[in-house]
Amino acid sequence: MLVLESKLVATSEQFALIDEAIRTFQFIRNKALRYWIDTKGATKYDLNKQCAILAKEFTWANKLNSMARQSAAERAWSAVSRFFDNYKKNIVGKKDYPKFQKDNRSVEYKTTGWKLSDERRFLTLTDGFGIGKLKLLGTRDLSTYSKEQIKRVRLVRRADGYYAQFCVDIDRTEDLAPTGKTSCHAIVKKSLSTRTHTCQCGCVLDRDHNAALNILAAGLQSTQGHWETATLGESIAPTTEGNPMLQADSWNQELGGTAQLSPGFSRRECQG
Repeated sequence: MLVLESKLVATSEQFALIDEAIRTFQFIRNKALRYWIDTKGATKYDLNKQCAILAKEFTWANKLNSMARQSAAERAWSAVSRFFDNYKKNIVGKKDYPKFQKDNRSVEYKTTGWKLSDERRFLTLTDGFGIGKLKLLGTRDLSTYSKEQIKRVRLVRRADGYYAQFCVDIDRTEDLAPTGKTSCHAIVKKSLSTRTHTCQCGCVLDRDHNAALNILAAGLQSTQGHWETATLGESIAPTTEGNPMLQADSWNQELGGTAQLSPGFSRRECQG
């Protein structure tokens, strides 16, 4: 989940209504925690059911969007589950019993209770508090994502103002190309349990050795341009093509004339 943040521009009346929504959110969170304390065997779903009961019992609590009330109950359950997890793992100093919150500074909506303008410059709250339309500052990154990808919206109060946080559901998985290539540029697929790199060109290496050669070759190419391969004991120098400021003679002088490949690095070994 990616979190994008924008500063809110609104009137003093709107900020006061946001504060009221934050207090209501804290109230529901604490009431859900109280229900868990008083009810033996209460589950996460029992806490969610309390949201509807509280909305009927307190008219001002009903102003808060139904999914926002569920988010408040989920925060209470997060404190409960964190307490049990720390207890089971025997984590020192982190077994505090769930506490009632006194300084809550945010209210969280899910997929309802808010509307985002097409140009991503305005956020409108549509629940019973009547907060209305809020201007957003710094939404350039937000314009690259669709509204359907925004799963949660938080209004956060800080010392320097009020902010809106947008939780975007994106897939950040990166596909990595396999590095099991040899000098013949063939990719050799291997399972994790296979520790020997065997290529059709006849190259046989330990898998870690092959990976180290691949990393070395990529590093030399990215930092010094095109390099010439050499057998053991031959001096090498970077080509000057495309870089007239780089002279092979001066480069070799700086290294004392001893620029050589590491032992065991030859044309027959995996370099690509």
